[in-house]
Amino acid sequence: MDVAIRRADRNDRELVVRVLDEAFQGDPVSGWVFPGEEHRRATHHRLMAAFADTVLAEGRIDLVEDGTACALWLPVPAAPVAEPAEPAAPAGADDTAGDEAETLRQEVDPENGRVELIARLMAEAHPADRAHEYLWMIGVVPGHQGRGLGTALIRPVLERCDREGLPAYLEASSPRSVPLYERLGFAALDRTLDLPDGPRMWPMWREPRG
Repeated sequence: MDVAIRRADRNDRELVVRVLDEAFQGDPVSGWVFPGEEHRRATHHRLMAAFADTVLAEGRIDLVEDGTACALWLPVPAAPVAEPAEPAAPAGADDTAGDEAETLRQEVDPENGRVELIARLMAEAHPADRAHEYLWMIGVVPGHQGRGLGTALIRPVLERCDREGLPAYLEASSPRSVPLYERLGFAALDRTLDLPDGPRMWPMWREPRG
């Protein structure tokens, strides 16, 4: 499929937020974070904006030229290894992810603890031992799904990962998306991310291909 794709910049922020908002309104995880359709329609876009701002600053967003789909990629370095002579830090001593999750809740929906909780759970589940490319989100607006836009967005980055010897990681938010990612070389990890009284997510990892 011949799809025109370009890298988004700050001028594309509102378009990226709109694409993500439309694409994930019916997603089971978004429905859990923002229960109630009216509240979700009024608030969900703020979370998408927070994600877009982070990736515009620290990663890359690939955008289909006609504004029907986008993919958010974030380079993740390997976590630093503590020196053997240093005593282990007490549990919770370095809670940077927790601080970021709390800030996210305050910015997006201050009374909604699920915004903070899902950020914490995803951070805890995210592999940290190897540098990798993180497919944070990929969204296709309704009416254009099932046409291969997602694959067209993902494949060039995976080809670069293969050339550079980099793994890739994502969380599938619905069971129907798992086979798509498997066809691209991802494999589900040995654990799922089960949201309390909510849906399941599938962390998936892809080793670079020679």
